[in-house]
Amino acid sequence: MIDIQKQPDYRNIPIDQVGIKNLKYPVRVLDRSNGTQHTVASINMYVDLPHHSKGTHMSRFVELLHSFRNDLELSLTTLSHILDEMKKILGAKSSHVDISFPYFIEKKAPESGSPGLVDYSCRFLGTSNENDEIDLVSEVVVPITSLCPCSKEISVHGAHNQRGEVRLSTRFRKFNWIEDMIELVERAASCEIYSVLKRVDEKYVTELAYNNPKFVEDIVRDIATALNEDDNITWFELSAENFESIHNHSAYAYITSSKEDVGTKG
Repeated sequence: MIDIQKQPDYRNIPIDQVGIKNLKYPVRVLDRSNGTQHTVASINMYVDLPHHSKGTHMSRFVELLHSFRNDLELSLTTLSHILDEMKKILGAKSSHVDISFPYFIEKKAPESGSPGLVDYSCRFLGTSNENDEIDLVSEVVVPITSLCPCSKEISVHGAHNQRGEVRLSTRFRKFNWIEDMIELVERAASCEIYSVLKRVDEKYVTELAYNNPKFVEDIVRDIATALNEDDNITWFELSAENFESIHNHSAYAYITSSKEDVGTKG
């Protein structure tokens, strides 16, 4: 049969990224407490397409992923192998993979000890360029509680608080646990989030947040300070968004670093 994708294209326009998007696939992720954790990922896979090629072979992306099915444990080594194989199989100069997945951590309520699972949105991004240089980024989205310092200062009774979300992306020199990045973020919040709270726990988290007020500005600066002190982190990008309880808008703060910034930390 004629393979239309192999036909030449005469428009002389290269394509930066072409491939498949939002493929659902079962994967295993390294779990600090249990060794590994099974989850379902949404996967995007792209390669570049030269100006003379009409199309890429979409089925080969899925076939390649399927060839890793018995060993599809998301790690730096596995992602590097997938990126290399994408370029070889599809005859490309560059490759890109974007893997998003829910990650679950069992957390016990602070006073009663009642266990429950909290879900975190995680993402691994990998790119291999024409020089075979591989770039890997890890991202976590962490739900938090924040209490407004201004509200506490000016109010006779109480202060308004709200649920928020911190998004943290990092590049690193060696393996970094997902849990380590989540815990770093949670330490910077007024209080962390739990899925199960008894009355004694509600009292605890309410009072803890009240005694630890934070603006979004405070949260991102505290996280950035900790990241700048970590020699394993070579770059980061982070944001904090509070879903305000007394406004019909969110409060937002964002910080990014460069390798030069991190390399000059004292």
